[in-house]
Amino acid sequence: MVTAAIVCIALLAFLGAPIFAVLSSLALLGFHLSGIRFAALIVDIYSQFSNNPVLYTIPIFTFAGFILAESRASVRIVNFSQAVLGWMPGGLAIVSLIACAAFTAFTGASGVTIIALGGLLFPALLKGRYSEKFSLGLLTSSGSLGLLFFPSLPIIIYGVVAETSITQLFAAGIVPGIFLIVILALYSTFCATRAKTVRTPISLKNIVQTTNAAKWELLIPVILVVGIFGGFVTLGEVASIMVAYAFLVEVFIHRDLKIRQFPAIIRESMVLVGTIFIIFSSALALTTYMIDAEIPMHILDFIQAHIGSKVAFLIALNVFLLVVGCIMDIYSALVVVVPLIVPIATSYGINPVHLGIIFLTNLEIGYLTPPVGMNLFISCIRFNKPVVDLYRACIPFIIVLLAGLLVITYVPWMSLWLIEHYGIR
Repeated sequence: MVTAAIVCIALLAFLGAPIFAVLSSLALLGFHLSGIRFAALIVDIYSQFSNNPVLYTIPIFTFAGFILAESRASVRIVNFSQAVLGWMPGGLAIVSLIACAAFTAFTGASGVTIIALGGLLFPALLKGRYSEKFSLGLLTSSGSLGLLFFPSLPIIIYGVVAETSITQLFAAGIVPGIFLIVILALYSTFCATRAKTVRTPISLKNIVQTTNAAKWELLIPVILVVGIFGGFVTLGEVASIMVAYAFLVEVFIHRDLKIRQFPAIIRESMVLVGTIFIIFSSALALTTYMIDAEIPMHILDFIQAHIGSKVAFLIALNVFLLVVGCIMDIYSALVVVVPLIVPIATSYGINPVHLGIIFLTNLEIGYLTPPVGMNLFISCIRFNKPVVDLYRACIPFIIVLLAGLLVITYVPWMSLWLIEHYGIR
């Protein structure tokens, strides 16, 4: 009966059953076999939510991100970046990288970035003589580039699940995140030089105009960084400030949005939040069972018996996480895999904060890794191109990002320097 139930659940997953239904079914089956009342499971999930002061920031940050996504903030940021960087070889490509990274950091979803900015940047790249293949690969890979930057939702969720300082995680993601943008920018510059792409002549007048137009959006990261790392506000307070600020700027200053549009914006943003929380609850239930059944300890014993060194473990971890990033959405991967990986990584002497950056970098790359990376299919729909074309377009960018992943993995200093140097807690 147990085997039949597991096969049935696996079959439902293969046929496309929602991930929360699969996770919940496995959790309920495990608790039933253990003879534990299901009521205990509900109480445990409720206590996790009610006792965690960070989770309530997720809907607030998500709402702020959707306000910015629905306005013309992206256009102003792109115009400003183009005015400042467009004169460089590969300037428009670098603008695309920075704009996509900023947008993903605020919205927490790479799909939103590709959909929102793709229509603006793809024609501009083609007009600037960038090849279609390069442009598709650039925008698809840039869609998840901002997951290491504040106020990324995946970082918050990792901190909650791994019971790690979220402030330290935000600080740890700054240098690796910039590093990934830099190496992609260098590759883009190389490709642009070979293709003799169009550059925008530098104009002080244009810089002043675009800076003036985007000044309110450009203040957002300053407010967030100074508020959090300066110790002036808590994470919850800065989330509320971000919503109020975005609302005032986009409704009353730029007047991009009308009050009547907000019911739809609230609905769309809270659907995403509801999805995250349902998956989180289901995965938490399964994780609770696995911990009770001492499954992480069994996995740890197996790994320690077959992998003797920290270097070998990190190689195996990266391969495993790349596969996870391909087949699971980032929120499911975080709440299902992190509780299993953290105690194992700790036994090899890996800092939990550094592990978080490794974890999220892998998931970033997994988003665009064939055959089933999520960004590939979102770009396929957004740009109306065959998915095979997206495979070919993304391969060079995947190679560059994998090289960056190796550096981030084996040079912990990149993740931990700011924390240790400034004593961030």
